[in-house]
Amino acid sequence: MPAHASRRNASAALLFGRLAAMGTVAALILIAGVWASWGTAQHVMLTKGRERGTMTVTRCAEDRCTGPYRPVSAGSTARELVVLDSEVAVEKGRTYAVVVKPGSDDVVRTGTGGLLYAWVPLGGALMLASMVVAGGLRLSRPAWVLGGAGLTLVTAAFLAL
Repeated sequence: MPAHASRRNASAALLFGRLAAMGTVAALILIAGVWASWGTAQHVMLTKGRERGTMTVTRCAEDRCTGPYRPVSAGSTARELVVLDSEVAVEKGRTYAVVVKPGSDDVVRTGTGGLLYAWVPLGGALMLASMVVAGGLRLSRPAWVLGGAGLTLVTAAFLAL
């Protein structure tokens, strides 16, 4: 086998290896973003059969806000104290539509703001994956699409909350 053919084969193998490795990294980043988002998003998106109601924020400390819960769905029970993640941009004294996480007194905001907030980890993953796609896979157009989608999602969540 001539030397130039051997070099060409090695170069093709390295190119394939780089594409496979970077494609795997990008896919894992996106899977991790969906996984991190789904923990909260499932409660916001799949509300059938869940306890829905309103929460009036009475106190915020450290990373959580608390207040009474008033049900609006059938089968839901009132609670004197439920916990809402304070990173969701809430104000003391305001009332928010929420869903109770099954088996707990933790609640998640519903509506557009809650839905967008739940998917923020995916938005970050999209932006990070765009860097891998642009640099590792050398696909600039798909990278711009991924990055733009992630930035749009994060910005929409910020504006909605």
